[in-house]
Amino acid sequence: MAEGDWDYIIVGAGSAGCVLANRLSENGRNRVLLLEAGGTDRRFYVQLPLGYGKLFYNPAVNWLYRTEPDPGLAGNVDHWPRGKLLGGSSSINAMVWIRGHDSDYDDWEAAGNPGWGAAEARAAYRAIEDNEAGADDWRGQGGPLFISANRRDLHPLVESYLASAEAAGLPRNPDFNGAEQEGVGIYQMTIKGARRNSTARAFLRPAMGRPNLKVETHAQVSRVLFRDGRAVGVAYRQGGRELVANAKGEVILAGGAINSPQLLMLSGIGDGAALSALGLPVLNHNPNVGAHLNDHQGINYTWRMKVPTYNDILRPWWGKAWAGLNYFLGGRGPLAKSINHAGGFFRTDPDLPRPNMQLYFQAFSTLLPRPGERPLLTPDPFSGLSIGLSNCRPTSRGRIELASADPFAHPRIIANAYSTDHDVAEMLAAVKMLRRIAAAEPIAGLIAEELRPGPEVTDDDALIADFRARSGTVYHPSCTARMGPEPATSVVGADLRVHGVDGLRVCDASVFPTLIGGNTNAPSILVGWMGAARILGG
Repeated sequence: MAEGDWDYIIVGAGSAGCVLANRLSENGRNRVLLLEAGGTDRRFYVQLPLGYGKLFYNPAVNWLYRTEPDPGLAGNVDHWPRGKLLGGSSSINAMVWIRGHDSDYDDWEAAGNPGWGAAEARAAYRAIEDNEAGADDWRGQGGPLFISANRRDLHPLVESYLASAEAAGLPRNPDFNGAEQEGVGIYQMTIKGARRNSTARAFLRPAMGRPNLKVETHAQVSRVLFRDGRAVGVAYRQGGRELVANAKGEVILAGGAINSPQLLMLSGIGDGAALSALGLPVLNHNPNVGAHLNDHQGINYTWRMKVPTYNDILRPWWGKAWAGLNYFLGGRGPLAKSINHAGGFFRTDPDLPRPNMQLYFQAFSTLLPRPGERPLLTPDPFSGLSIGLSNCRPTSRGRIELASADPFAHPRIIANAYSTDHDVAEMLAAVKMLRRIAAAEPIAGLIAEELRPGPEVTDDDALIADFRARSGTVYHPSCTARMGPEPATSVVGADLRVHGVDGLRVCDASVFPTLIGGNTNAPSILVGWMGAARILGG
């Protein structure tokens, strides 16, 4: 059964896909179809900012990917949540708004991608943002995406963390998205009016009343259809039916760093030998599809505190009741924000040209998780605090592979974490900074004891063994359909067109040429915004 002739078919209503749907349908002339494998974002725990802990293992909104056992993570299988609903991962993430370092975008441009440099990225971000902190040379105001400055209802321990980090040698930074990224400070958030401000809310909902935009949920695309080397539509399953949508213009994949390369391979674009081995036709041999997987790895150090933390509020029933009343009556309190109130960026070597590590401060701990839940709403039964970090630009590379020719089977994820000496050495230097911060006043005087990894873990070999055993993704997979000028090393060009075929583009985090130094939701939205301009430009 076939439906319509669309100017643009967008596959995936995630961080980039919702932006695309808004911008491509804005002129009222283009007929746009947006296909999303998941369902609605209108769920209580999606809208509740701290509710993302309830979404971490929820198959109704989450793809629940798992990696292959990873030697770099002591043989562990890592859990990779990805959003399966309107808004994609912007509907289940921790809502931290970090653009990345200016040099990250200059790296993209220097890799042969004109128009993707820092100047162009900054102009696009200023157009995207409606920043509560106001407009300046870096921040934007009046754009479609409200960004919370996150200045009220911070936990009192945030100030202790900032002062101790200063004492450990890190400057305070009022805006990580401003003139300098390095230092410690408060994280800006994609939260508006005490509700999550996902791309579904900020971009898709305002466009859904347009007669030229159609949004289909529970519609999982199984392959792109081609005629004479040109994408002419997609096949998808919805409600037990096999359907076809026809594109007279272009098909745009926006499924993210896992789904987009998977769909390219299912459609015959990928490593020819691997596709043939699964009985799939080979339309275009390109072994870069699914390759170059890059992701940030993170770890928390945790302490028992002498003073109350959010554990003391969110663990007991009366504390839950207080937090609920505070939220429902005034949109205030811990439920109205992410658990990562503050953080920062630092260099493990002063000779480095830019920060290579990111910090996360949580007045909270979850060493005793409940089965099937990331227990943000049920923390440890003692006063606990965690400071975490993640590497900004790891050199380890993994890949996405098809596990079978079944389009509805999860692909294989080979993460290859800590597979280079560089990544191990810089993480070893980084975890020592966590202890330097914890040893500085005023926070040192508030700590009762170190719980993880524990004071007995001191020498380099033990520290390395610990972070291999306890590290995991911080949910920023990228680069699996990367942008570049040559098919020999990339999947799409600077215009996001897939090399070797016509009428097909990819527009999501998979096209990052290199991983951004920071959280990847803002750059994914940027790719949707700048990608739409390229698509509309022809």
